[in-house]
Parts: sequence; structure tokens; C-alpha cells
Amino acid sequence: MGRFGRIDTLVDNAGIFIAKPFTQYTEADCAAILGVNNAGFFHITQLAVAEMEKQGTGHVVQITTSLVDHAIAGVPSVLASLTKGGLNAATKSLAIEYAKRGIRVNAVAPGTIKTSMHSPETYAQLAALHPVGRLGEISDIVDAIMYLEEAGFVTGEIPHVDGGQSAGHLCHDLNDRRTGAYRVE
Repeated sequence: MGRFGRIDTLVDNAGIFIAKPFTQYTEADCAAILGVNNAGFFHITQLAVAEMEKQGTGHVVQITTSLVDHAIAGVPSVLASLTKGGLNAATKSLAIEYAKRGIRVNAVAPGTIKTSMHSPETYAQLAALHPVGRLGEISDIVDAIMYLEEAGFVTGEIPHVDGGQSAGHLCHDLNDRRTGAYRVE
């Protein structure tokens, strides 16, 4: 506020992801994930929305995950799904609560994005989780946020920017072209 005098858009992008089997999460893991993914969202969004209310306009965008709606075998994600799923619910609730006050609230649900969160050695394995066969780029998420920013009639929406992950999963060699037989691997 001191630098710009107003808040037009807040992008809640902070997040922690720890992939462990459910029974192996520690209290420290839980506290860290809840602290960043939910408490961080709560405090900064509350402050930003209070300023947006004074202005009579604003836009909030949460960054969640496609794992909330489409879990993947072999990717343990209970705490990410719990916390980011909470953000999905909060997105819809806030969108309704603040719609008549000129404040829109949306989210973007990414698949796996090529960031420093993942080591380059894992890129090929992670890319295989997406039907398009590649990791997402930061620019893919930015493009979705910019769409939501410009789409003044859109609120309460959570587009999946996940290379088709939320649409379904690929099976290899479904159709043997020689025999016409189908098989799943």
C-alpha cells in the first residue's frame, strides 16, 4: 500500500508439497504445510481483501493443485490435497461472499510445473504424469492468471492448467494396429 497506494490483484502463490505416505507425515510436516498453504493464504488474503473492499474492486487468485480433484497413484499427496483443497473451497466461498462488492476470487490448479521445487533428474518421470507428455512451464500458469485477470465476468472458477492430467490418464499401446486388439499396460 505504501508503494502503490492500492491492491488490484493478489496472487496467493506460496505453497509447500511434501510427498510422503500418509502414515509417515510428522507433526512438523503437518504444521509446516498448514502454516504456508492455509495460514499464509488466510492472513495475506484477509489483509488484501480489506483494502479491496475500500476500493470497491479487486481480484484474488489462489494457486492450488490438480491433485485435489485427481489423485495420482504413486504420488502421495494427502496434506497437499487437504490444504489446497481447502483453498479450492475458500475460492468459491469468497467469490460468493464478495461478488457484490466488486471483488472477484478465482484459482488456478496446476499440474507439475518446471520449477526449482523439482530436480532436473525427475523431469522425465514427472512429465509422464501429463497426457501432453511434458512438464508445465511457469508461463503456462502466468497465462492462466492473466486470462482470469482480464475475464471480468469470471469469479469462483478453478481452471486446471495441468497438461490434461485432470481429463484422465493415458494408457500405453491401447490399440495394437496389427490385430485391432486393445490392451492396457
